[in-house]
Amino acid sequence: MDRETAEPHVEEMPGGRAREWAAHHRRTAARSTYVYDFVWDITEEAEGPFCTDVDGNVLLDFTSHVAAAPLGYNNPLITDRLREFDLPDPTKIAGQDFYAGSPGTPFDPELPGPTQLMDRLIEITGEYGMDRVFLSNSGAEAVENAIKICYDASGGTRGITFEGGFHGRTLGALSLNRSKSVQRKGYPELPGIADVPYCDDRTCTPETCGCGFFREEGSALSSKLDPETGHLPLEDLAYLVIEPVQGEGGYRIPSDAFMREVAAVCDAYDVLVIADEIQTGLGRTGTMWGSDQSPIEPDVITCAKGLRVGATVSRSDVFPDEEARISSTWGAGDVLAAMQGVLTIDAIREEGLVENARERGEQAKALLRDAAPDGVVDVRGRGLLLAVEFDTKARREAVIEAALERGLLTLGCGYKTLRLLPPLDVTEREIDLGIDLLCEAVAAVDE
Repeated sequence: MDRETAEPHVEEMPGGRAREWAAHHRRTAARSTYVYDFVWDITEEAEGPFCTDVDGNVLLDFTSHVAAAPLGYNNPLITDRLREFDLPDPTKIAGQDFYAGSPGTPFDPELPGPTQLMDRLIEITGEYGMDRVFLSNSGAEAVENAIKICYDASGGTRGITFEGGFHGRTLGALSLNRSKSVQRKGYPELPGIADVPYCDDRTCTPETCGCGFFREEGSALSSKLDPETGHLPLEDLAYLVIEPVQGEGGYRIPSDAFMREVAAVCDAYDVLVIADEIQTGLGRTGTMWGSDQSPIEPDVITCAKGLRVGATVSRSDVFPDEEARISSTWGAGDVLAAMQGVLTIDAIREEGLVENARERGEQAKALLRDAAPDGVVDVRGRGLLLAVEFDTKARREAVIEAALERGLLTLGCGYKTLRLLPPLDVTEREIDLGIDLLCEAVAAVDE
């Protein structure tokens, strides 16, 4: 496949083989989330945002596997390096009890692994004074460990989350979710979790706020924590957890005023801040971390998806000193995924992909706004974390299907929003192509 000339080509979507594969998969897979019957053929040509399914359809993937494939398919910056090595078996070890190394020194090894991934994470969180990392399997585990270390460091047992927030599916992380009722209903929850509104208007001020966060005096957050009039005792509070841009909740971008208030209140009351960067981190928003575009100074950063593993990053004074207080069989033990994580961070930094995310994101928004498709009520985003909000959920769903028929993979989020997550090295041509297909899909829904 020549990425410079590739274009989507669809005969039928989904085709017969894809329907067969999906049906067989569901015979044994527990019911979960399924968007559509896209079955990637891992043996066929794929590069960048282009991939081939089991029926031979060529697709333009603007989901990046929900940001978990930040460089798209078969990026040579990853694959060429991996080919240099004869990978061992096992590629996963009990990384809390044993270490993995290779010829060379820990500072310049032949084969980078978990140790070097942690080094990279400290380098790219240095401005926040972070110096310790706990690796795990997933974003939910990263959040679970963030909660635990904040309990330990603060001595508190309560937390604050935001309406519309999503932080994972394990029971602790699930207790922080305020996105969709299906995620939490009927499950026991951590006690003591309070919530406050998340900004609905990225241009709002305290005077124009319509979401309920700002009030005549202060904010919903400051009111809860006020030592004289608030109902959440500061000594009981362990942390506040926030997404710099809400993901599952609808790609909601907060206003500067909102983020300044959150930062000011947390500073005033010395609240530990967990920044959930699982979807916004690693250049996706046009800066290395979504938090870089706000006044918030996180005490803990959680990341996963594009990192290929889960990671909880913080400071020595936040992480517990007690041995075995936190642990995991596979934590720091996925040798292959850690190497992919190292190579991904190196590619993002060395190839200017943060800047590319900013430029291509602005290009996509400008094209969509100029086209002004019918039924689109908002186009928003930071970097390559892009959202197109429609007037109804039904139209959003129809556009996703119409885009799929034309070979463009997209995803929904929130209630009536479509999200676009092109790979971080997406080209100008590929953005033009993808936005053209999306506009065609919107127009087809109106016919």
